[in-house]
Amino acid sequence: MNPSSLFSLEGKKIAFSGATGVLGHSMALHLAQEGGEILILGRSPEKVSDLVSEINSRGGKSWGYYADVTDEDSLTKMAEVIEAQHGSLDILINSAGGNMPGAVIRPDQNFLDLDTQSLRKVMDLNYLGTVLPIKVLLPLMLKNGKGNILNISSMAATRPMTRVMGYASAKAAIDNLTKWLAVELAHKHGPHFRVNAIAPGFFLTEQNRTLLTEADGSLTQRGNQIITHTPMNRFGKPEDLLGALQWLCSDASAFVTGTIVAVDGGFSAYSGV
Repeated sequence: MNPSSLFSLEGKKIAFSGATGVLGHSMALHLAQEGGEILILGRSPEKVSDLVSEINSRGGKSWGYYADVTDEDSLTKMAEVIEAQHGSLDILINSAGGNMPGAVIRPDQNFLDLDTQSLRKVMDLNYLGTVLPIKVLLPLMLKNGKGNILNISSMAATRPMTRVMGYASAKAAIDNLTKWLAVELAHKHGPHFRVNAIAPGFFLTEQNRTLLTEADGSLTQRGNQIITHTPMNRFGKPEDLLGALQWLCSDASAFVTGTIVAVDGGFSAYSGV
């Protein structure tokens, strides 16, 4: 086999939630450029439509589908439409997620200030927002007798950080789900079903930009702490994820399952001394 063909995504049908975010956008464009057929899943018709148009205008192949990843009924209806139009799926990328203020413990707060409803919403978005798309779309992979699921974790999953209590807990659950489901699918459906995750380090996004940088672009105290504990001495750029993404989506990683790949500039390797 030609080594380059191992990494080919040509003709792969890829369902992708959370693709309209900063990191998801970069990943979706790359997958389409590499020949993947991208099915964008989202709850904002405008954002989904804009991304689909951008991909198609660049010569890629993309379609948009509208559903809330925390609503099983809306996802089931969406899956029926996808099956009618595409028949089956090769890859599912679960990138939908995020945080909210009530699930954060600020320096001037303590654990007793935690808002339970916000915590529940963060867990629903990050954890159920991954479980439910897998549940409704897995049958479209079973039709092929093979499937590849890629979840998006976080450094917060294994290195719990101050403040982001709810988000860190939810991403820790994603790591556990990734490993559990890898075993479950391989045992019950065979070796051609794989489940892995990418755990990004610190990337500047719209969600964390004001937390990590000042209005003039300089680093906040928290931003400085992160850079100090990142041996590569910088934040990640969206394109830094693309190599790991392509590897895990392609046959080059055919014997890789149950793995969480850190893309973090060495953050998880550094003890601080």
